[in-house]
Amino acid sequence: MARRLLSGPEMGALAGAIAVYALFYAVAPAFRQIDALSTMLYESSTLGIMAVAVALLMIGGEFDLSAGVAVVASALTASMFAFELTLNVWMGVLVALVFSLAIGAFNGILLIRTRLPSFLVTLGTFLMLQGLNVAITKAVTGNVTSQSIRDMDGFDQAEAVFASSFTLLDTRFRITVLWWLGFAALATWVLLRTRYGNWIFAVGGNRESARALGVPVTFVKISLFMVVGFAAWFVGMHQLFAYNTIPSNGGVGRELYFIAAAVIGGCLLTGGFGSIVGAVIGAFLFGMASQGIVYAGWESDWFLFFLGTMLLLATLLNQWIRSQATRR
Repeated sequence: MARRLLSGPEMGALAGAIAVYALFYAVAPAFRQIDALSTMLYESSTLGIMAVAVALLMIGGEFDLSAGVAVVASALTASMFAFELTLNVWMGVLVALVFSLAIGAFNGILLIRTRLPSFLVTLGTFLMLQGLNVAITKAVTGNVTSQSIRDMDGFDQAEAVFASSFTLLDTRFRITVLWWLGFAALATWVLLRTRYGNWIFAVGGNRESARALGVPVTFVKISLFMVVGFAAWFVGMHQLFAYNTIPSNGGVGRELYFIAAAVIGGCLLTGGFGSIVGAVIGAFLFGMASQGIVYAGWESDWFLFFLGTMLLLATLLNQWIRSQATRR
């Protein structure tokens, strides 16, 4: 039993998170306050929602380099559609959902039909979306940001769903924390308790063997990319209704954070191994690092170095724990 627990894909991330928490708890008194926890959880949740979807995709043997700009593309679609046609903002939200799912389906279908690596397919999508985000926004609004939609019909209701707050222990927490944990719980159940979860592991481990066993490989691959599209839509809606306007050049580089959180959480780039709990811990580690450096008074330029170090150490530690636990 102990060996099985130690060989879990999330153990490296858990050990790393404990070490990072202990470090900042010791060097930054402000880090110990509950307000700091609220900030860390918010930072972790916006990354973590995407990390959950990316982890599922990576366990299925693929990854998505377009996920960062897809978030911005979804937010811009909802904003411009509603504003330019003077519609209720929920119409923009629904159009953005269809658009985001279509991006995921496009990535999955192109990957299946061409048999190109997901790196190349999604790199192409990344470049196309980044160009479209800026070019269309400039053409429609005459600026590099979307127009304000705060006074439009439906904004308050959408804000309550995607970007509201709640109070716990006299501290305000963002609703994205609840959505993050809810999505993580659902994804964990799907991965570990359903036939579809078994299919994900099988396809990620060996696609041809899975196909020979009757696993619908095409359906699994395309649907996983669409799950990433759904997560990009949700995070995009949060950004839109939290900040009201969206810069068209945003999102670049965020996809690396999503992938890093999943890898820190124990997902293998080769597929077939990983956990949602690990991705959640990886995202929380990201939130602790980004805010802990601020509370400690360190230069913010150290953040990427710190994150890269954590990525390597968590990966190596996870590998060592697995080798020790499986040693005869």
